[in-house]
Amino acid sequence: MNRAPAIAARGVPPEFVDRLVASGVHPLLARVYAARGVTAPAELSSDLAQLAAPETMLNLGVMARVLGDAIAARKRLLIVADYDADGATACAVGMRALTAFGAVVDYLVPNRFEYGYGLTPEIVRLAYGRVRPDILITVDNGISSFEGVAEANRLGMMVLITDHHLPAPTLPDAACIINPNQAGCGFPSKNLAGVGVMFYLMIALRAELRDRGWFKENGQASGVRREASQSAEGPNLAELLPLVALGTVADVVPLDSNNRILVHQGLRRIRAGRAQPGIAALFQAAGRDHRRATAYDLGFVAGPRLNAAGRLTDMSLGIECLVTGDSGRALAIAAELDRLNRQRREIESDMQETALAALDGMAPDDACSLSLFDPDWHQGVVGIVAGRIKDRFHRPTVAFARGDSGEIRGSGRSIPGLHLRDALDRVAVRHPGLILRFGGHAAAAGLTLREPDFGRFRDAFEETARSLLSPGDLRRVVETDGALGLEHFNLETAALLGEEVWGQGFPAPRFCDEFEVAAQHVVGDQHLKLSLKRGALLVEGIRFQQAEAMPPRIRAVYAPLVNEYRGTQSLQLTIEHWEPAA
Repeated sequence: MNRAPAIAARGVPPEFVDRLVASGVHPLLARVYAARGVTAPAELSSDLAQLAAPETMLNLGVMARVLGDAIAARKRLLIVADYDADGATACAVGMRALTAFGAVVDYLVPNRFEYGYGLTPEIVRLAYGRVRPDILITVDNGISSFEGVAEANRLGMMVLITDHHLPAPTLPDAACIINPNQAGCGFPSKNLAGVGVMFYLMIALRAELRDRGWFKENGQASGVRREASQSAEGPNLAELLPLVALGTVADVVPLDSNNRILVHQGLRRIRAGRAQPGIAALFQAAGRDHRRATAYDLGFVAGPRLNAAGRLTDMSLGIECLVTGDSGRALAIAAELDRLNRQRREIESDMQETALAALDGMAPDDACSLSLFDPDWHQGVVGIVAGRIKDRFHRPTVAFARGDSGEIRGSGRSIPGLHLRDALDRVAVRHPGLILRFGGHAAAAGLTLREPDFGRFRDAFEETARSLLSPGDLRRVVETDGALGLEHFNLETAALLGEEVWGQGFPAPRFCDEFEVAAQHVVGDQHLKLSLKRGALLVEGIRFQQAEAMPPRIRAVYAPLVNEYRGTQSLQLTIEHWEPAA
């Protein structure tokens, strides 16, 4: 299992590079973009006008009309959210926009430890007893909530499902469903996150209310910024794009051209100081400068702090951070989320040590998958641990923790070559009754078993993984953008690359070169600080989370970044993989 990964340079079609350079794209960026499948300048547009047309999303107009009628009739709306960053941001988009439209709206988010995921019958009954809503609106969940929808129908509540998770062949008996992945939906971006689906719904609803003359006749409530000239047009929903960007990046959905536009526009507003108070507070709590915000900050700084609420306590805290218009309250909540995130990291570290100790007695190199369970593990952190183990051993991994009533709840992370949700579906078909509930995506999924069935699941999942994965799939490949010319070893290049939108499916540039290790020392007890020579060039480097000394010459995969220390900026290479140079 400790075999060295293969290093491979991405293919770069020269005709794509030439086309991009001819249109004015920087030559280095043109090479990087072409390696990611960008064939024409139009695919790099960040203009909101280039977003996929709302009318291509199945049932979007129908749901907008239903909500328009509900707002006019003063019906009570209740958003049922998911407990991760995507669900929280989707809920915040809905709350802010619907409030601005004049709707009577509130939200409810299940506590993952009491109710589990999605619109369950228990959550439906809780909602009914608490506020007796006329309409339930799910965000980032609901596409597999057959029993919950049935219970809502029994109690006389209409259900509107907004989701992006992969649906089963049959759908819940909801009044209306929007999901770009449902059969018959022609929306071109199948990678839209839950917050993106909700944003599109609010766009369609605003258009519906405009057509009815709603804003001209009724004005609008506060909650979304608008210009004076927009009173008859409704609120400026573009101001919600920081929330859309955060949820999209934090949910690790592939950044296709449509998602890149949403993220780019959201980041632009964050950098300009136009983010919601909660997002600004998350940056402040983490000690990050919003003026230099990047997709990395959304995925690895703001996202984890927001997710910490859902992992350890209740995501209502995170949603309140995003919904409040009070900067002081937002800062207080963000400080608590920062504390929870530190606690989460401690729990995660202990769980990872336990997982690695369990694997020490195994021969994981002979396995095609890894399934782990410890009765003392924390339910809210098993997904992170599964991801860490998957990254270390390059095997699809599912980690389980104890739930209630003799059940265990698992979270899985997969590798390229194995669509995790489809693999779980195959297990469920071949072993009826083994998996009680499951859902998810290609790269991540969740499931529930009876505790005594863990061994059966481990064997069934291994059998399925073995049938779907080839030996080549099980060898980790570190993809790079090849060598970086010496003329690009400067702050300007690092800043140029750092300003672009990178993420899942559109990875940040990584280069590969040989260096002489001129000097090295450990900093912070766990990081290796380096001075690296390439020809006559001397540049600083760092290898995080590794204190092991390097040989005199190395072949390194690295990212050039701007390092800021005490007000001074310098070029630093972050070493992500290395091996002795031949």
